[in-house]
Amino acid sequence: MNLSISLHMLARAPVPGRVKTRLIPVLGDEGACDLQRLLLERALQLPAEGFSQRFLWLDDIPDAQLQALAERLNWTLVEQPAGDLGERMRLIATLGLAESDAVVLIGNDCPALDGDYLSSACAALHGQPVVLGPAEDGGYVLLGLRCVDHLLFHAMPWGTDQVLSMTCERLQQLDWQHQLLPALWDVDRPEDLPRLATLGIRVEV
Repeated sequence: MNLSISLHMLARAPVPGRVKTRLIPVLGDEGACDLQRLLLERALQLPAEGFSQRFLWLDDIPDAQLQALAERLNWTLVEQPAGDLGERMRLIATLGLAESDAVVLIGNDCPALDGDYLSSACAALHGQPVVLGPAEDGGYVLLGLRCVDHLLFHAMPWGTDQVLSMTCERLQQLDWQHQLLPALWDVDRPEDLPRLATLGIRVEV
C-alpha cells in the first residue's frame, strides 16, 4: 500500500508578547519571540521525503522573512481556521484527508523531532489508522491519521498532562488501532531551555 501523506504544521507567527508566554519571565518578550522564530525556522527545514504536500498553518500573517523561507523550502502557507486548538486540528485534518490518504500534524515546539521521526510516523500509518508521538509532559508532538472523528479533539484539556491518555482512551472508544512512537520533549517552560544546548541551540537567559 502506497499512501499519499500530507504534512501539516500548526504554528504561531513570531510576534513579541504573544508567543512562548511561559518563557517571557526569563527571556523577555523579544527573547521569547526570537526562540519561537528559531524553532519555527528549524521545523521548516525538516526533510520533505515521504510527503506529497507540506502546509504551514499560521495564526497570523507571516512577516516577509518567514514567508520567503517557507516558500523557498516548498511549504504552502495557509491561515489557521477559527476555533480552539481541537477544532482547528479537526478542520485541518479533515481538509488534508480530502486530498491525501493520510495526514501528519505537528507543531514547531519539539526540536528533537527530526526526519527519522517523521519517517517512522509515515511507516506506522501504512499499518495503523493512527500514530501518536507522545510528549514527555503528557501531550503529544505528532498526530498521524488516515481517518478523522471529532471525538479526538472535542473538549480536550489542551496544554495539560491528560491529553495523550485521554486521546488514547477515545481511540479505544472508536475502536481505532494506533501506534505510539518514542516520547520526545518540547520547549514550553524555563526548565526546558538547558536541553536546547544539547542540540546546539543556545538561548541567552
